[in-house]
Amino acid sequence: VQLVESGGGSVQAGGSLKLSCEVSGSTFDSMCMAWFRQTPGKEREGVASRSNFGVIKYADSVKGRFGISRDNAKSPLYLQMTNLKPEDTAMYYCAAKGSGDCYLGSNFNSWGQGTQVTVSS
Repeated sequence: VQLVESGGGSVQAGGSLKLSCEVSGSTFDSMCMAWFRQTPGKEREGVASRSNFGVIKYADSVKGRFGISRDNAKSPLYLQMTNLKPEDTAMYYCAAKGSGDCYLGSNFNSWGQGTQVTVSS
């Protein structure tokens, strides 16, 4: 599975960004997908996950502000981010795994290269 993220950038606090994750090399329908983020010196943090059955989970820090979605089986995975805060600044990664358990603590085995999000106050 190949994952390619895009859509990162620099915004002011309160702004919005929409990240995309293009998937190739596998059938999207059977996969658990997620977004993670990481800043230098900190552990990687799970942001949102979406199972192949459409079950969605969010980290408490982004609930009500971020939305994970995909339009159909062939579309990219998206992360709509609204009301962004400086603490959301990080490299954002798309991740995938096969069917089975699907939550932010699952063992994801495919990762993209990341897209940088910077939120200024």
